[in-house]
Amino acid sequence: MSAPRAGSSHDGTGSRPRVGLFVTCLANIYRPNVGLAAVALLEKAGCSVEVPLTQTCCGQPSYNNGDLNGAARTARQTIEALEDFDYVVAPSGSCGGMLRDYPRLFTSEPGWQQRARAMAAKTYELISFLTDIRGMTSVDAAFPHRVTYHDSCHGLRALGIREQPRRLLATVRGLELRELADSEICCGFGGTFCVKYPEISGRMVGDKAAAISATGAEVVLGGDLGCLLNIAGRLGREGGKVRVYHVAEVLAGMADVPGLGDPRQPSGGS
Repeated sequence: MSAPRAGSSHDGTGSRPRVGLFVTCLANIYRPNVGLAAVALLEKAGCSVEVPLTQTCCGQPSYNNGDLNGAARTARQTIEALEDFDYVVAPSGSCGGMLRDYPRLFTSEPGWQQRARAMAAKTYELISFLTDIRGMTSVDAAFPHRVTYHDSCHGLRALGIREQPRRLLATVRGLELRELADSEICCGFGGTFCVKYPEISGRMVGDKAAAISATGAEVVLGGDLGCLLNIAGRLGREGGKVRVYHVAEVLAGMADVPGLGDPRQPSGGS
């Protein structure tokens, strides 16, 4: 996606923090609408938003596969791109959690570790930032559908994100939330986990798809595109009619596009 500049929205306090949006690889490549929705929500929360074009992957694939040098190279580039902003925000608990873990990559480089710690301290997942930092309590959006919500592992366990999206979804006109049984259980994606252990991963996402169908929901939402792409793929292969969206798309009133995995979905970043 391209690089939006500062918006003109205020929250009434006169404070307009500069936010560097970490778009994430998956949003840029598969679902640019998530990045655009994140910008819209952040501007409604009174922030000035920029998307540095020098950002790239968060480095988690390298980190999780033991390539610590490769992860550190990626981290240095990310730090240089984002460290001067008041806040760093990602529409992903997984990527946001990785950015917070950057200090671990520089135990033998005190200078870089200090910079990593400084950036980690002001890094947030999108919905958590909107509610916990900017104090957002409602949104001006309508979505007259039955929905269920999948809690991603990193967002829930590493960042403590569970009630925040539900509080905002409760203010969306016409939306009926049907809680998902075992919503906190992994969908089986886990980044490279699904490649290393495909049989286990397949069973896990199969269970998740069955639980989603059991709710009678028309739509499943979540805060991490990795999970959502995995779930959408399984639902599609099973011939299900449940649509899949990132929660930011609904909260921003930008879910008037085909869902993830829908053959009509436009793809590709810029």
